[in-house]
Amino acid sequence: SPYCKNQEALAAATDTTSFLDDLSVNSARLVDIVIDFEDEFDIEVSDDEADAIRTMGDAVKVINAKV
Repeated sequence: SPYCKNQEALAAATDTTSFLDDLSVNSARLVDIVIDFEDEFDIEVSDDEADAIRTMGDAVKVINAKV
């Protein structure tokens, strides 16, 4: 991901990996990541759903619920 400063952490990411804490993604970049998810999977993520995405597992759950 171009938004992730810590590429080693990204390579080792699991469901519990935090975008903000573990991957050093700031909250503005997290919004960009959610927009990328929407484009990639042709889904719409509400603001409330986006606010709930804190870990890789959260993102997977939101995406899986919509595809």
